Amino acid sequence: MFVHGLATILHADLDAFYASVEQRDDPRLRGRPVIVGAGVVLACSYEAKAFGVRTAMNGGQALRRCPGAIVVEPRMSAYSEASKAVFKVFEDTTPLVEGLSIDEAFLDVAGLRKIRGTPVEIAVRLRAEVMSRVGLPITVGVARTKFLAKVASGVAKPNGLLEVAPERELEFLHPLDVSRLWGVGEVTAEKLRNRGLTKVGDVAMLPEAALVAMLGRASGRHLHALAHNRDPRPIEVGRRRRSIGSQRALGRSPKSPATLDAVLAGLVDRVSRRMRSAGRSGRSVTLRLRFDDFTRATRSHTLPQATDQTRAILVTARALLRAANPLITAQGLTMIGISVGNLENEAALQLALPFDKAANNELDSALDQVKDKFGTNAITRGVLLGKSQGLEMPMLPD
Repeated sequence: MFVHGLATILHADLDAFYASVEQRDDPRLRGRPVIVGAGVVLACSYEAKAFGVRTAMNGGQALRRCPGAIVVEPRMSAYSEASKAVFKVFEDTTPLVEGLSIDEAFLDVAGLRKIRGTPVEIAVRLRAEVMSRVGLPITVGVARTKFLAKVASGVAKPNGLLEVAPERELEFLHPLDVSRLWGVGEVTAEKLRNRGLTKVGDVAMLPEAALVAMLGRASGRHLHALAHNRDPRPIEVGRRRRSIGSQRALGRSPKSPATLDAVLAGLVDRVSRRMRSAGRSGRSVTLRLRFDDFTRATRSHTLPQATDQTRAILVTARALLRAANPLITAQGLTMIGISVGNLENEAALQLALPFDKAANNELDSALDQVKDKFGTNAITRGVLLGKSQGLEMPMLPD
């Protein structure tokens, strides 16, 4: 529900989620710099962030920046349980909850003033409830739009609360760095800064046509709207994800084509199993790559028909990887990811005639049943035998 003129949207975001769970569960870690994950930093406490440690940083680099950091192994089941407990608090606060990830959500509190107080009073109680019931710090931004509520929570971190009143929205927004605009990553931010656009207000002063010429139609129009805080999107309760994906950090050492293929196969196995578990099929297969210089690239292909078959997705993903090999050889690869988008519900799919004799629905189903009963590592591909397949990150229910 979008209410013009009222700051009724909350963006609630847990602080340094994985690291905070570790500090909650082990009193010896409280107030100490904590890094979750050894090879690659999955999360770090604010004490570690003060030394320049960041998520996705190489573990060795992180320890050079913060020699006194305590490195702990991730506990995905603990993070999943903590997330469920926090979302129970959200749902006890308002029925209008839109989850963004396992550690953040939008809440619409319009219409609750008579029974629960002002949005800020609700946010104060929400933060207290999360701390008392789950034991975790959480930051809340309160604003009229989803975009600005998310910006407000980012500015208020850690463990803060910030309301942006409707009459001072642009006064708050325009002095902020361009990276605060939703969807502006490192590459886009660099493009804007190279043209002297360092603040959101600089972007707001440009005509939409100039931004479209600079960044393309979709990005230009998107940033022009956000720079003026135009975001009419309502809270979407029960919104299903638009894509299902997984990625794997590889470190900086060179990887052979065979090794990359094995990693890709493991990711496709994971993604396709998630799709079947959620009853989803998809048409767009996207390969995501990150290189040694931290630049990124994506390659995608749209299938003629939606599928959840491991083989069909893997054949497509391998073709995308082969096409990207020259770029990988030239720039080195530090992360590979795969996702399937344009998702549809299986019940809504039009069945196709089985012209493809290699279709392997029965094999996928049998493998899923084995993994469901005996665990995900009970059966695996030969090329992955004895090799780590990386961590499976907890996700919101679809």
